Amino acid sequence: MRASTLTPRLRRVALSALLLPTLFAGLPAGGARAQAGPNKRPSPNGKRPADKISSPAPPAQDRVSADLRERLRGGRRGGERVGVIFQIDGRPSGRLNGLLNRNGVHVRGYFGNLDSYAVELPLDAVEELASFEEVSFVSTDDEVFPRGHVTTTTGVEAARAAAGATALDGAGVGIAVIDSGVYQRHSTLNDTQGGSPTVGGTNQRVAVGRDFTGENRTDDPYGHGTHVAAAAAGNGSIYDGAYAGVAPKANVINLRVLNSDGIGKVSWVLGALDWVIANRAAYNIRVVNMSLGTAAVTTYAQDPLCKAVRRLVDSGVVVVAAAGNDGKDEEGTKLYGRIHSPGNEPSAITVGATNSYGTDYRGNDTVATYSSRGPTRSYWTDAAGVRHYDNLVKPDLVAPGNKLIFAESEDNYLVRTYPAIESSVSYGNSAQNKVMYLNGSSVAAPIVSGAAALMLQANPKLTPNMVKVLLMYTAQQLPGFNAFEQGAGQLNVEGAVRLARLVRTDLAANTRVGAALLTARQPPEAQSTIAGYSFPWSRGVLLHHTHATGTDLIAAYQSSYAIGRLLNDGVVEGTDAITVNSKVMTRGVLLGGGIATSDGSSLGQGTPLIPISYLLGNGVVLGDGVVLGDGVVLGDGVVLGDGVVLGDAKASALSVLVSGDDTAHMQ
Repeated sequence: MRASTLTPRLRRVALSALLLPTLFAGLPAGGARAQAGPNKRPSPNGKRPADKISSPAPPAQDRVSADLRERLRGGRRGGERVGVIFQIDGRPSGRLNGLLNRNGVHVRGYFGNLDSYAVELPLDAVEELASFEEVSFVSTDDEVFPRGHVTTTTGVEAARAAAGATALDGAGVGIAVIDSGVYQRHSTLNDTQGGSPTVGGTNQRVAVGRDFTGENRTDDPYGHGTHVAAAAAGNGSIYDGAYAGVAPKANVINLRVLNSDGIGKVSWVLGALDWVIANRAAYNIRVVNMSLGTAAVTTYAQDPLCKAVRRLVDSGVVVVAAAGNDGKDEEGTKLYGRIHSPGNEPSAITVGATNSYGTDYRGNDTVATYSSRGPTRSYWTDAAGVRHYDNLVKPDLVAPGNKLIFAESEDNYLVRTYPAIESSVSYGNSAQNKVMYLNGSSVAAPIVSGAAALMLQANPKLTPNMVKVLLMYTAQQLPGFNAFEQGAGQLNVEGAVRLARLVRTDLAANTRVGAALLTARQPPEAQSTIAGYSFPWSRGVLLHHTHATGTDLIAAYQSSYAIGRLLNDGVVEGTDAITVNSKVMTRGVLLGGGIATSDGSSLGQGTPLIPISYLLGNGVVLGDGVVLGDGVVLGDGVVLGDGVVLGDAKASALSVLVSGDDTAHMQ
């Protein structure tokens, strides 16, 4: 029985009966494989690989985003103007150029590598813009916001100890920090410890700075970007290394897209991503960190931020995105379906936040109460007005993000407004040495970005999909939290780097499916010991609407690991079932029969699941006020109505950023 055919009361009963205590539930021998069926979902990137099963054409899609459509339906007031992003397929026609040159229409930006424009125009002209054949989608130029001991508790120190004489510090790897700017004079971002080449005759590791806000500055008056950059790549030269970042000698590429008030626009972010595509080779940019986001309303297949992220990943760049900080309402009730854009993009590594309680010990870590939960509730609307939700299982993993202390930029807005976040520890009065604490998935994301830089230093041949698989496969399952809260589990740098070193460096897109992935004959022991605490790896990965387990994930090459692929290419999605695509993925990979929704424990314990059909269906799945048996309220994650995306989210985001969960802070 499908979810859409149930009454609200029966749907609650049905969902309650399917609760289970695990993320990757124990699978019967041979895996839980459902029956194949025709795949009726639209291709996420507009293209379907030749070896994937063809499908009937999806219903015609509305080429205007849902929030913009709401504004149009609300009545057109004379003179009302709107900023939009429109994407094109092919060259602009003469008619389109005529519109762009019309009085009252202003082109604010062209992103050639992304086939997108930012335009300000009368609201009345939106329908005309969307009517041109070469225009594939029109969406609002929304505002974006930041979503606001580590080296020991994440396993960085354990990984370095295992490396022995071989340095593991991210040297030579470029991390692009797309944020509010970077205070590059801070001690933690220079090269006083040596190892990284000097840039521009200085000892700073901020290799380049670019401003996309129009304020013509690359420093950090807001105070968020410096903290994020230090979490990923701070050198730990102050306070005896207590507040070192994960990759202390990686180079930082400072791309400023949030203004002095901490607010940006989608077009500014697109400008930064377009710049990365054009300059990634010059600065060896292997990782992009996006500790910001906007409401995920439009399906990832049409969202301009998501499509830009996909373009970057397809070019070989790892993109790490914050999940968001909308995991609870004002009363503290859990909310589901609140993953932000571009965290709803399947090729991105989407990161939620955990609370480490200020200790290195991982046995009591929990998912932060505010960390955004899945599934993704972005959608596309067909010509009949029916919404088709993405319902992807996100986040991909979680990492420490509560009350973490890192670099403070000089005279920044956050500290001026909330002086309590400035750390009381003292290392002189110099602005170059001050530190502060922040909270949120925006702080957790750079921890993962730094981990990715270490993995790429250990093995530069890793593709973005390989980095993502290794991070998920080695993650630690946190008891009491489900798939939509913790993804595959909590970041384990020791395990991820250990596997990265073993991956063959001669793999190519034409490598035979099933060929050995590792240089070792047998996969390593699937557990890690960090700060005296031993735990098993998750041994699983998330694939759109299901999860996969099995040693083949790391022992055998899967062609979905290649550049230009999605991990989900390894499966075939039907109307209510998912099967292995044997041309892409080996049959030693076992697919789950569903996704956990109740609070759980460890891998392999528990069996009932919410069926795949609930995630594949077009109806309401885990939202619109449905209350499960454990009292968790599942939200829709789409904020519309008055045409304002995110509404007063800036205030709520700031509350999390500066307050977090009321527990011990990073020591």
